[in-house]
Amino acid sequence: MPIQREALLQQLGDQEITWDLIIAGGGATGLGIAVDAASRGFKTLLLEQSDFAKGTSSRSTKLVHGGVRYLAQGNIGLVREALRERGILLQNAPHLVKNESFIIPNYGWRGAVLYTIGLKMYDLLAGRLGFGRSRYISRKEVIRRLPNIQQAGLLSGVLYQDGQFDDARLAVNLAQTALEQGAVCLNYIRVTGLKKDKNRISGISARDMETGVSYSVNGKIVINATGVFVDELLRMDQPGSGTMVKPSQGIHLVLDRSFLQSEDAMMIPKTEDGRVLFAVPWHNKIVVGTTDTPLDEHSLEPVALEEEVQFILRTAGKYLVRGPRREDVLSVYAGLRPLAAPKTENARTKEISRRHKLIVSPSGMITITGGKWTTYRKMGEDTVNQAIRTAGLPLRNCITKSLPVHGHQAEVDRRDHLFVYGSDADSLRELANENATWKNPLHPALEYTGAEVIWAVREEMARTVDDVLARRTRALLLNARAAIDMAPAVARLMAAELKRDGEWEEEQIASFRKIAEGYLLGSKK
Repeated sequence: MPIQREALLQQLGDQEITWDLIIAGGGATGLGIAVDAASRGFKTLLLEQSDFAKGTSSRSTKLVHGGVRYLAQGNIGLVREALRERGILLQNAPHLVKNESFIIPNYGWRGAVLYTIGLKMYDLLAGRLGFGRSRYISRKEVIRRLPNIQQAGLLSGVLYQDGQFDDARLAVNLAQTALEQGAVCLNYIRVTGLKKDKNRISGISARDMETGVSYSVNGKIVINATGVFVDELLRMDQPGSGTMVKPSQGIHLVLDRSFLQSEDAMMIPKTEDGRVLFAVPWHNKIVVGTTDTPLDEHSLEPVALEEEVQFILRTAGKYLVRGPRREDVLSVYAGLRPLAAPKTENARTKEISRRHKLIVSPSGMITITGGKWTTYRKMGEDTVNQAIRTAGLPLRNCITKSLPVHGHQAEVDRRDHLFVYGSDADSLRELANENATWKNPLHPALEYTGAEVIWAVREEMARTVDDVLARRTRALLLNARAAIDMAPAVARLMAAELKRDGEWEEEQIASFRKIAEGYLLGSKK
């Protein structure tokens, strides 16, 4: 049955309900908590101020990995945990996660030895959930597998296995999984305040961002999983509290597949700023990134800085025969990592641990910070365990290690762009039969169809053109200009489905175009 927003809102407004857990934040962390809590039988409510995965959780490097650079930093525990979770995620969402081969090109003998030894340790830490053994490969094999690699000075390479996925699609599937487990998950509902009884949090106040309707909601515990926005909720709890999170921006450039011409990904282990750089095949394009730029402010639509763009173009150009230029960039997207605020001004963000942290306020609110997509499930497990202790909830065991994610399908045809829908793909094809025009691609440069727009509204809680073009499909990230061209057709289809008028259509088109401008890389200013 299609997801009925009205029925979910009715539960939100029911004053007779006291929720076991109220989760603020609908990114990877919040959704993982919701799936865990609901699958344990707890009455679970998740509220997201915008769309699911609107922020950082839809703007990753598209990797499910242990983190080779964390291994180099000696953070063995984090790498072991992430590698274990990588294997679990492949088992639970095989339609969205795949085993990807990565090649580190070696331009010096010292690097060849270090990376070969280091990646053997990476293999050992993965244990039985490993994706395959790493191995040293010859210069000839590197060139055969990466024909566009810069050959001057190339000595050899190291081949290793890691995971690749579609982040926003996984977020949507997690929301669906939580709903199937009995949770209520709502996007476009903003937490506006905290209710207290004798200095203990007893619920929240919230506002529907579409209608302006306000709600008062009772709950036994509130989870602050709002990413770079955690300080805002903390200050609702404790006015005047300090800064816990400082955002660090990472950007990615999306290029045509011809720049790599390989099914393998490339990893540069040490760039001029000490980070790693990836070039990863994704939905028939190449994603290149990332950067690590400390910022003082955060927003739902961060924009790439010129120096970040230049850094990636310059670095990629050192390793590819055909170096990318500004005019080659199909889309540029930026995301904000919610890092622990540095203790000193000179602390470098790339050295701050990505391990997640749980903080329990005197009021009983739990805040979770840090972490990364790969470990979302473990973050959910740890948070719910803490909620049980803090709120005195019944002790129930976590079951998410073996809980299939919505859409689970062991074998998918990745040549068909509908593979990301997993077990839903056949139902989507049946939906297309309702209207012959829905089968047509919305743009000649991309394969997305009208049926996917209708499906996004009926089955995946899409409410805006941006929801459809940025996260239900990935059009905005894959080709920003094509996405802008698609916006009027998407708005028209959504308006008919949501029973909106022409004014709504025009507002949506204008709003989306404004967002999409931040994904276009114009001429250098």
